[in-house]
Amino acid sequence: MLSVLYSLPIVALLWLLHFLPLSALAVIGRGLGRLLMPLSRKRRAIVALNLAWCFPELDETARRDLARRHFAALGRSFLERGILWWSSRQRLEKLIRIDGEQHLRQQLAAGRPVILLAPHFVGLDAGGIGIAMRHDSISLYARQSNPLVNRLLLRGRHRFGDQQLLSRQDGVRATVKAMKSGRPFYYLPDLNARRRDAVFAPFFGIQAATVSGLPRLARVANAVILPCVTRMLPGGAGYRVEIGEPWADYPTDDVVADTTRMNTWLEGVIRTMPEQYYWVHRRFKTRPPGEARPY
Repeated sequence: MLSVLYSLPIVALLWLLHFLPLSALAVIGRGLGRLLMPLSRKRRAIVALNLAWCFPELDETARRDLARRHFAALGRSFLERGILWWSSRQRLEKLIRIDGEQHLRQQLAAGRPVILLAPHFVGLDAGGIGIAMRHDSISLYARQSNPLVNRLLLRGRHRFGDQQLLSRQDGVRATVKAMKSGRPFYYLPDLNARRRDAVFAPFFGIQAATVSGLPRLARVANAVILPCVTRMLPGGAGYRVEIGEPWADYPTDDVVADTTRMNTWLEGVIRTMPEQYYWVHRRFKTRPPGEARPY
C-alpha cells in the first residue's frame, strides 16, 4: 500500500526527515498513518475484515480502535524507512537492539544452517538491517514495480556486510547452498499463497493458504529454526529484534502439522502487539475449494 506514495519529492522529504530525532519522527509518522486511514478505503476494508475474522471476541469499537493504531504504526514504518536507508551504522546500532543473538551465534558456530523465521510485522525492515549489520545473511527479494522503490530497497539491503538476495526463481538449491555456507536465512513465509504453492492450515481458527516452505527447507537443508520478531518500540526507543531458542522436533513428517505449528506460534506473537502485524494484506484471499473470496 505505502509503495504507491513513493515519488521523487516524497523520497526527498524522507531524506530530510531522517535527520530528525526518532521521537519526533514517530509522532509525525503516527499522524501520517491516521491521515491515510480515511483516505485508503480499499485497505481500510481489508483491515476491517481481517480483524473481524481474527478477533471476533472484540466488539466493533475495539476493532476500529485497533485498526487506527495499525494505520498509525504503518505511518511510522513508512517514514522511518528513511532512517534505515540513510542513517549511519552508529545511529542504527543505537536504535536497533537484538536480544537473543547468542542463539544465532551458537548455531552458526556449530555449523548448522539457520532459518530466521521473521513474520510480517511493521518493523520487519529494521530487523533485517539489524541482522545484516552483524551477520552476512540471505533473504528472498521480489522486484518492485516502482523502479524508485526497487532501487531504494536494494540499496538499503546492501548497505551493510555481504548480503545475498535471492529471487523465487533461484530455487531451493541456491537457498540451501547459501545457508550451508554459514549465512542465516531471513525468511518471511507468513503471507497468503496461491493454492498450488500452499497448504491450508488454521490461522486464528480460519483455514488460511500458507506457504509450507519453512518445514520443507528445514528438512532439505537440515536447518534449525530460530524465531525472529521485530518490535517497534514507543516513541524514540527504536526497535527490538527478539531471536528465540531453536525449535525442537522440527520438522516432522507431517507438513501440515509443521505449518500449523508456525501459524499457532505466530498467533501468540501477534496477540502481544496486534497493531503491528501487516493487516493491510489480504491474508485470506485464497480459499479452500467451494469458498467465496472474502475481499
